[in-house]
Amino acid sequence: QSRIVESGGDLVQSGGSLKLSCKGSGFVLSYYAIGWFRQAPGKEREGVICLTRRDGITENVDSVKGRFTISRDRAKNSVYLQMNNLKPEDTAVYHCAADLNDSCEDWEFDYWGQGTQVTVSS
Repeated sequence: QSRIVESGGDLVQSGGSLKLSCKGSGFVLSYYAIGWFRQAPGKEREGVICLTRRDGITENVDSVKGRFTISRDRAKNSVYLQMNNLKPEDTAVYHCAADLNDSCEDWEFDYWGQGTQVTVSS
């Protein structure tokens, strides 16, 4: 069964760093655009950052620019979200998702992972 699995979420202090991983199983991530989303308690899910097949990057949240980066390791069938200088407002469940149309424009994705919890303490 094809699926996407996220990992790397943790409890971290403000100012700390985390690297989230998104791995495909029976699913070649490099064929698709991969986006990272997050959903904080009581808030709607928001698209954070996206990477196309040709490594084009789209950032959607101003507050993470300069702090979050996305990258891909094709050999490991994985996409990563490096998060630096974390803030309490970054606390959320982070999901990665794949877009079969290789688009980071409409933030409409087709396959989703189950999410990983990131908690940033002040």
